[in-house]
Amino acid sequence: MLGTQAEQAFFLGGVVPRLTDARKELRRTQIAEAAVRCFGRNGLERTSIADITAESGLSAGSIYAHYRNKADLVRAAAREVLAKRADVLGEYAAADAPPGPDELLSRLISAIEPAEARVGVQTWGEATIDPAIRDIVVDMTDRMRAMLHDCVTAWLVKVEHHEPAEAEERATPIAHRVMALYQAELLYTALRSPTEETES
Repeated sequence: MLGTQAEQAFFLGGVVPRLTDARKELRRTQIAEAAVRCFGRNGLERTSIADITAESGLSAGSIYAHYRNKADLVRAAAREVLAKRADVLGEYAAADAPPGPDELLSRLISAIEPAEARVGVQTWGEATIDPAIRDIVVDMTDRMRAMLHDCVTAWLVKVEHHEPAEAEERATPIAHRVMALYQAELLYTALRSPTEETES
């Protein structure tokens, strides 16, 4: 009897595939993106691991190798959506002339994808009854607000020529309003029917 799987593979001339860190991250992203699509289409409650397996083209074993349970997948889906916003907001804040609050909000709204909006709103609903999901939502909301604050601060300093300390203080209520209006637009988008989406 041969020993370990690696020993068997070596003895038989085979190669044991190993996932590099980069491939693991790519696989996790693939699963998270599939989860976002499933959650957006079926809802958090009605989406099963089997749905995500079918959507991702991976095995259930592969999914469980990267995520422990559905709450873990919800967290990953929320982070996947936030990561896209973080990249964009980081670019805005680093620009020589960052967008002002109205333009910032307009750009954020134009980038809203209906499936992601539905996942966001469903996650907010789940947060009212599930402490684990609530922690995810609070964390993601705080991070998004902080990124908006950085972007508004950059605009106040670079375009409006405020002193950095004053800009930091003034940015807080502005970022709060931009966040509130953005969340309202997410809700509006999530409530639209698929027919309305195709007509717009």
